[in-house]
Amino acid sequence: MGNDHYFSASPASAENLRRVTVTLAGQTLELTTAGGVFSPDHLDVGTAVLLANSPLPPQGGNLLDLGCGWGPISLSLALEAPHATVWAVDVNERALDLVQRNAAQLGLENVRAVTPDEVPDDVVFRSIRSNPPIRVGKSELHGLLERWIPRLDERSDAWLVVSRNLGSDSLQRWLATTFDRGYSVHRAATAKGFRVLKVRRHGSPPSEAIDLP
Repeated sequence: MGNDHYFSASPASAENLRRVTVTLAGQTLELTTAGGVFSPDHLDVGTAVLLANSPLPPQGGNLLDLGCGWGPISLSLALEAPHATVWAVDVNERALDLVQRNAAQLGLENVRAVTPDEVPDDVVFRSIRSNPPIRVGKSELHGLLERWIPRLDERSDAWLVVSRNLGSDSLQRWLATTFDRGYSVHRAATAKGFRVLKVRRHGSPPSEAIDLP
C-alpha cells in the first residue's frame, strides 16, 4: 500500500473488493472486505484470539468496537446481542462502508458504523472490544484509550488484544498506571503470541476527601 495505511481516513489504494469466508458467533459467513483496510484477506489471529477469549456481550445497551476494520468484532457482537446497539468506530471511511455492507447482508439493524466524532458525547458503553491499532504509535494509541475507556459504564469491561511482541506487557502496565482509580487491569488470556487485557470499571473514581469544619 506504500504510504497508504489501514488507519488512513481515505485510503488511496485500489478498493479491490473481495469475499472472505469466516466463522463469527458460531456461524460460517461469507463477507466483503477490500484493500486499504486491516487484514483484508482473512480474520487476523489477534482478533480471533480476542473473540475466543472474551465473554458473551451484555444483551442490551451500547457496545463499542474500537477500530472496527471491516467488522468481524462488530458483527460478532451484533449477532450475539441483537438487542444491543453496536457502535463500529473507525477513522477509515472504507472500513465503515464495509461494516455497513456486511451488516446489511446479515440483516443486522443494530450496528452503527461511524467515525469517532459521530458517537454522541452522552453514550456510555456496557462493553468495549478492540484489536487496537498498535502501529499508529504509542502516543496516538494512549490518546485513543484515554478517550474511550472512561466512557465505560460502571461495572463494565473493556477487552483488548495486543501482540506480546508489539508491547502488550508495557501497555498493561501503562493501563494499570493510567486507570488506577475506580478501575482494575489484568491479563485475561494468552494465546498464539497475543495477550487479552481486561480493563474493568468498578464505579466512578472516588472523589477527593473534603475536610469539614
